[in-house]
Amino acid sequence: MSTSLLIGIGNVLYADEGIGVHFVNYIDEKYAFYQPNHQLDILDGGTLAQGLIPILCQYNNLIVVDTVNSPGVKPGEVYSFNFDQAPPEIDWQGSAHEVEMLQTLIMMDMVGDRPNTHVIGVTPTVIEPMTLGLTESIQAAVPTMEKALLAHLEKAGFSYTKKHSVNINDLIPDSYKRGCQPYA
Repeated sequence: MSTSLLIGIGNVLYADEGIGVHFVNYIDEKYAFYQPNHQLDILDGGTLAQGLIPILCQYNNLIVVDTVNSPGVKPGEVYSFNFDQAPPEIDWQGSAHEVEMLQTLIMMDMVGDRPNTHVIGVTPTVIEPMTLGLTESIQAAVPTMEKALLAHLEKAGFSYTKKHSVNINDLIPDSYKRGCQPYA
């Protein structure tokens, strides 16, 4: 059986930098995914980066949701791309966790353990300490991120059902409680 991991990266205490974590929590609450020969796990990767290597190398496919930077782009711009074909305008130097995740993926590639990796990234507005929540421009980007993810999963043969309606803002206060555990 082939396996995929949808992982959210980010620090939920730094406002928009937590979008990856908040987004995977949102997707996990809202949808159930099906594919008879393929398993999809969802994980809050937080800021663990290299600490995630033992988990990441167990998967055939990886979908990373995180913030990305691009010069001259407005906050809330969404990117969806294969890691091996990253757009040249993507700048991974925006925050410490992005650099660490990039380095983690490169290290895994060097030893041949990196799964096929797809990135869904959004340019952040606010990255400041001790702000739990998302700015309006990042909240407005969530439907675009959701469409990009669902299109990517459909292309991989997944179908899905909507479990119930969810507002991402309702999940944010408890995001930190989930930790680095695969969701059932």
